[in-house]
Parts: sequence; structure tokens; C-alpha cells
Amino acid sequence: MRIDDLFQVPVIQGPMAGGSCTPELVAAVSNAGALGALPCSLLSPATIEEQVARIRTLTERPFLLNFFVQGKPAPSSDEVSSAVELLRPVWENLGWSELPLPKQWNEDFEAQFETLVRLRPAGVSFTFGILEQSQVKRLHAAGILVIGTVTTVEEALAWQAIGADAVVASGVEAGGHRGTFIGRQEDATLSAQELWPAVVAAVQIPVIAAGGIMNGADIQGALQLGARAVQMGTAFLVTDEASIHPAYKARLLSGEGVTRLTRSFSGRYARGIENGFMRRMAAVEAQVPPYPIQNALTGSIRAAAAKSGDTDNMSMWAGTGFARARPMPAGRLVEVLATEIASK
Repeated sequence: MRIDDLFQVPVIQGPMAGGSCTPELVAAVSNAGALGALPCSLLSPATIEEQVARIRTLTERPFLLNFFVQGKPAPSSDEVSSAVELLRPVWENLGWSELPLPKQWNEDFEAQFETLVRLRPAGVSFTFGILEQSQVKRLHAAGILVIGTVTTVEEALAWQAIGADAVVASGVEAGGHRGTFIGRQEDATLSAQELWPAVVAAVQIPVIAAGGIMNGADIQGALQLGARAVQMGTAFLVTDEASIHPAYKARLLSGEGVTRLTRSFSGRYARGIENGFMRRMAAVEAQVPPYPIQNALTGSIRAAAAKSGDTDNMSMWAGTGFARARPMPAGRLVEVLATEIASK
């Protein structure tokens, strides 16, 4: 099996962690001939099994799972106290006397990996890091195609060297978290138009283009630069099956505001619509602890924002092209994209 065998329309729905991506969205995309993707990085093994089972009741088509490659952090009490203090302007502004501490920093990747092997989806993509070659071999033995997420040519070569079946080349315009794992995140600044052809020229495996892709013309442009398919996240955030907060969806559909990269929400650079939280944290952004510590510490703030509809404290991840997002059922969006590709 090859990557090309997983879709009829060369579109992969971006795996958007944090609750916006539902089994219904994944299935609708796959049923329409593209490739749905379930973000599993923030889910327990039991929840992953439940959501995969739900997808399989809704579609017989292939779909992907996506995971963050990460270890088990063990910050000192002083590091946690310092991070809480950096967030003081935010939680005091909410009227809190203290910041609630999380029960855990992140899910156990090793346990997630075992669940992945057992579930045997058609394919899996990884972000934030790179696997061991032995892990890639285990996935291949289970009949699972392996896709790595990259932001530089060096990272693409690293994934190819351990046997990946394809890479997602993510330009700096892409919404959500950057997948950089070699070198400083601040240095992975190639635009989509720079990154895609550079990666295509450097590797022999298929390249999936990501970053700023919103319509058929964008897709056709990526294919002409040598991509085998594209990955689109922001475009699917406003579809009927996505479960983003109504206030967040309204911000996307308003087309107002600008996006920028920030590490203040999670400790890893991610692109989202600029809001009050980003501005309040801008002066200390470089000091916040790395993912997943900062991400866990801001969890209660983001939960409170969701409860009250406060977009000032939400992480509204979005790519630079968010103003061109079109609300409609996900399957219909795939059909529209297929028509637009064919007409170019």
C-alpha cells in the first residue's frame, strides 16, 4: 500500500488537536474521497479506542491517526512556580487567587503507541519529534503507513532515513503548532512556497504540502511544485462537523484580525489569531517552559475561556488564510475542492 492508495482527492484533513476534530469530521472527509485524520496526542488510550471505533461505524474508507512524539517531563517545583508566576497577570485578571495545577503534564506516548499498533489504522502521522527506526518497522509490520511532519529539509531527510512513507512539509503559514524537531524552532521560518519544492527536491518519498492552503487553486499550485497531496487544517475548522467553540468559529468567519506565532499558550510555537492573552504574555513569552508543561498550566485558563465564550483567552489556532475559510459540511467542502482542482 502507498500513500496515494489512501485517497481519491489529494487532500488530507489536518489533525487539529484540542477537541475541534470529531470522529464525524474524520469520517465525512474520508467518505468524500479525501483522507480524514484524528488527532490523538491529547487523548488517553481508552479515548483513542472509543473514537476510532466511532469512526469505523461511520466509514469503511481509510483514515489517519496523528500523535505528538514526546517524552515524560519532570519539571522541578521551582520551575513550575516560576511558570505560574509568569501567568499571574492572566489568572489574576480572571479573579483567581491561584492558578490550578494540572493532574498530569501529558499523555503517555508509549501507551498511545501500543494502542496505535493494536488499532491498525491505514496510516499515522507524527509531529513534534521523530520515531526510532525500530518503531517505524513495527508500524510497517502492522500494515500502517508512516508520515512525519517537517519544517526543514534536514527534518525531511531524517524521516526518510528511518523509513517513513511520506512527509508533511509544513510552511510557516500553517495554523497550529510547528512540528520542528531539529534545531531551534525560531529558525524554521521557510514559507510554504520555499519549503515545498526544497523538500521535494531533497527526498525520494512523497511530499504532502501544508501551509496557507484554502481552495483548489492553492492545491493545484502545491501539486505543480511537486507535492503528492496537501494537508488542510484551517479550511476544515469551520465545517459543520468540527466542534470548535462558536465564538472561535465566529472570529474565523469574521475574517478580522491577524495571525502570528506564539509559544505563550503551550511552550511551543504555534500560529493563531492574535488576542489579549498573546499580547499580555508577549514580554515574557521567551521565558515560559517548553511544551507540554506550559500547555498543561494554561489548560484551566483556556477551559474557563471556553465556558464563558471569552476569545481573549482562547487559543484560536488558524493559518494565515483563515479569512478565506468557507462554512459548509466537510464532505461538501471536499467535493468543492475536487471540482476546483479539476477546473484549473
